Amino acid sequence: MADPVRDGGSKADEVEGEEMTGTRDTLRGRKPSAGKLRRVDSLQMEAGKVSSIRSHGVQVGWAATLHLAFQSIGVVYGDIGTSPLYVYESTFTKGIKDEDDILGVLSLIMYTLILSPLVKYCFIVLWANDQGNGGTFALYSLISRYANVNLIPNQQAEDAMLSNYKLETPSSQLKRAQWIKGKLESSKTAKLVLFVVTILGVAMVIGDGILTPCISVLSAVSGIKQKASSLSEGTIAIVSIVILIVIFSVQRFGTDKVGYAFAPIILLWFFFIGGIGMYNLCAHGVGVLRAFNPKYIIDYFKRNGKEGWLSLGGVVLCITGTEAMFADLGHFNVKAIQISFSTILLPSVSLSYMGQAAFLTKFPQDVSETFYKSIPGPLFWPTFVVAVAAAIIASQAMISGAFQILSQSQALGCFPRVKVVHTSAKYEGQVYIPEINMVMMIACVLVTGGFRTTANIGNAYGIAVMTTEFITTSMVTLIMLLIWKTSIWRIALFYTVFATVELTYLSSVLSKFVEGGFLPVLFSLVLMLIMSIWHYVHVKRYKYELANKVSSSYIRDLAQKQNLTRLPGIGLLYSELVEGIPPIFAHFVETIPSIHSVLVFVSVKRIPISTVEAQERFLFRQVEPKEYRMFRCVVRYGYKDKVEEPREFESLLIEQLQGFIHQEFLFLDSQQTKPSSRMAAEEASIRASNKPGSSAVHIEETLAQQNAPRLSSGSIQPVGVDSQSTNSSGRNIVGQIQGVEEEKQFIQKEKEKGVVYLLGETEVVAANNSSILKRVTVNYVYSFMRKNFRQSQDVLSIPRRRLLKVGMTYEI
Repeated sequence: MADPVRDGGSKADEVEGEEMTGTRDTLRGRKPSAGKLRRVDSLQMEAGKVSSIRSHGVQVGWAATLHLAFQSIGVVYGDIGTSPLYVYESTFTKGIKDEDDILGVLSLIMYTLILSPLVKYCFIVLWANDQGNGGTFALYSLISRYANVNLIPNQQAEDAMLSNYKLETPSSQLKRAQWIKGKLESSKTAKLVLFVVTILGVAMVIGDGILTPCISVLSAVSGIKQKASSLSEGTIAIVSIVILIVIFSVQRFGTDKVGYAFAPIILLWFFFIGGIGMYNLCAHGVGVLRAFNPKYIIDYFKRNGKEGWLSLGGVVLCITGTEAMFADLGHFNVKAIQISFSTILLPSVSLSYMGQAAFLTKFPQDVSETFYKSIPGPLFWPTFVVAVAAAIIASQAMISGAFQILSQSQALGCFPRVKVVHTSAKYEGQVYIPEINMVMMIACVLVTGGFRTTANIGNAYGIAVMTTEFITTSMVTLIMLLIWKTSIWRIALFYTVFATVELTYLSSVLSKFVEGGFLPVLFSLVLMLIMSIWHYVHVKRYKYELANKVSSSYIRDLAQKQNLTRLPGIGLLYSELVEGIPPIFAHFVETIPSIHSVLVFVSVKRIPISTVEAQERFLFRQVEPKEYRMFRCVVRYGYKDKVEEPREFESLLIEQLQGFIHQEFLFLDSQQTKPSSRMAAEEASIRASNKPGSSAVHIEETLAQQNAPRLSSGSIQPVGVDSQSTNSSGRNIVGQIQGVEEEKQFIQKEKEKGVVYLLGETEVVAANNSSILKRVTVNYVYSFMRKNFRQSQDVLSIPRRRLLKVGMTYEI
């Protein structure tokens, strides 16, 4: 059986090449042939006309890679780089009973660092990127482009023609990939499970974004007790809360220069902890290097049994923030992350853990404040200041990551509407969400004030970290099976090793559920409930519109309505429906018996790719009959794209609409042109390619130049062309050209008269025969969220003085 994705991809490539050939021919003054304008659908006219698109995967030189590696230090490693502040304290919560336990824990830390961030992320997971973008949603979008797992039925053949969409599809010889793809596409349960796993991963990352500022700032500030032992836990918590409030208060300014501003500070931090670690190794003995022998891990668990297993909840904190290496990949590249991690972070934090272990062999009683007590006296205050700065940077990185993830969730219809402010013109992922910023700040203040110690927060932190890592492992395994087509034994080895390690750590941190572990679970459940309900109703509402779309006969009968008037200007009627006319249009006509001189049904659609090039954003189709001047337009954005401001959006849409009218003429004319009238077709192409207002003299001169080489010596007509048919065809084509130009000028004049936005204020209610659970979910919970989050016109920044809304109720 043929693979629809494979077939669609090949057609996309074919049509794109044909479109580009046609475009080049037009630019040279030659008429594209009918074969070069083939299409699956009229929407395809605008689908694949960009031949060369900038890709995240583009090769960059070593100088640029090293530059990116330096920047990544300040963005990616703040969290994992500050872990040495609290790992030993969180692991030995009941003190050190045996000196060999120090070697056992150090061995666990070293091999955890080697296995998870180095082997798994640096050399495997980073390559599972979505055209340079990482994170849970990037994995989901990558899978969505190979298998139709989207719960919203708004896929179009033209989507596969986007430049950033193209992927190497599975080979038809590999039955395994085809079988998995078929199961995913045919099973509603599989689609639902994949969606739930994705939003669980997102929810856990958000929980991580709340806990990271708490534990990082609190652990850094706690060091002041070394010089001011009279300070209580409450006082330190208050100082930490003040710092947290300041961090969240400055978020609205954005982090455009984050790489340049933070990299030197984090680099200085790594220099301090690496140097202090080296000092402690030399001062207290290099014997701890024996921990590279994994036998100490086995002996540690034999000696401590259940207590050793529980202590894994502290050890796992050495890899907090590892997911940021993948999630923040979009701002850098794979090699930059690999270089910065291998040459800067891993050596520095490893030396810090080794140095602290060496210190503890001599002073095991100081395990509760290992990091600060192991600092040589003259370096204490400089290290303390840099530690607080590094903790702030770690917090900043995770907060920004939470904003980015939620903006992606909203773009894919998985989160209620919130205001997303793009704070950087340089970094497309740099966003700020005021409502979420306030919620996260309140949550951080409550967590810090309630727990007060890093040990208690660490119990909660570990669950969020390991759940996210296990989800990433599972989704990358699916990518290996479905997309990479890796050999089965390598897939089994990858999943067995990393899933076993992560589930072991997860079981340990879950054992501390009552001692604080419930916190990320609670955060995640609330977020998942919000996301699930919103997405559920979003899908149901779309299916309602699809089932109740306006019929073509209704459109044809509009002319029969005596009381229907045409208003001056252009009307943009918004709907999420990408197929047909939405039911809200009929309600508009019945409520306000008038439509604008030019009416465009606009559907803003998010594609499961990071960005859609501006040249490929708009798809048009004219609604019959043509004299009504009604068009359908699908506007496609990636999950990281910013929607343009109204003025810019209007200009782009109308410019593309005029281009569509021009291309429609080229396509239709190419179907009707016969060999005997090829001359007239070329004349039409030349006339059509001239902008409105070009002089007739210029057009005639161009035609004369084109035709000159083809004239015979004794005649003024082209060889083999009948004079009468040429003149007749030419007159017809010239008339059509004039009609196209008049149509484009008419649209321009209507734009100048004004553009009005038409929105349907749809109220969604559960059908009368629905269950009690569905009624409560739709009529109360969803309705509450819809009314208390931002409205669609706020998200689209539509000016209120040009907005017209009509209410309608959908029963789902």
